[in-house]
Amino acid sequence: MHTEETLPEIRKTIVLNAPIDKVWKAVATSGGLAAWWMDNTFEPVLGQEFILRSGQFGDSPCKVTELEPPYRLGFDWGKDWHLAFKLKELENQQTEFTLIHSGWDEAKVTEFGQPHSVIRGIMNGGWEKIVNQSLVSYIEA
Repeated sequence: MHTEETLPEIRKTIVLNAPIDKVWKAVATSGGLAAWWMDNTFEPVLGQEFILRSGQFGDSPCKVTELEPPYRLGFDWGKDWHLAFKLKELENQQTEFTLIHSGWDEAKVTEFGQPHSVIRGIMNGGWEKIVNQSLVSYIEA
């Protein structure tokens, strides 16, 4: 499913004031993901298929492709994308969190007929807000 990318991946890295286990629960459980991102039927099982409920954009089929608790979770999202969450334990009960959204190709369009080049820009801004505001406020609340 992974093709060569012609547009750069989206990458967001932040340091959270929380131990790695707490961050893992937030990014690798159905309830955790729903609290800061979107409703879903996620289960942390390699090969497991699940749905992301993207509101106005409907349900997106996904499949867990990487699972290394509590350091890495990756899944295919929709027909072209791959999303990965990388966690790194730091000193003082802090965790470095990196989100990597790949699979961008300027020759492709989304399921909704929108060019990847346009949607990548929108998603980049969206992830900026989701990671730096929603995830931080959920974890550090």
